[in-house]
Amino acid sequence: MSPLALALNFALAAVSVAMLLCARRLLRGPETTDRVLALDTLYINAVALVILLGVRWQTALLFEAALIIAMLGFVSTVALARYGPRRRGQ
Repeated sequence: MSPLALALNFALAAVSVAMLLCARRLLRGPETTDRVLALDTLYINAVALVILLGVRWQTALLFEAALIIAMLGFVSTVALARYGPRRRGQ
């Protein structure tokens, strides 16, 4: 197995573990802000996972999918920050 394949396998495993930890924080977050940050981190990890799979499978289509995921994640983060729940008195 080549060093590139080993590095890709390690990176895929690390990103997968990071996604699991973010999903846990998304489900069990004590506050709404924790959940919003976990969702933001989850979509960034999803972009990284799709890019790593694109490198591994040597296809350019997944890079376009990663770009779409990144744009939708950015828009959702801005929407949650703008229209999300706010504390009273602010």
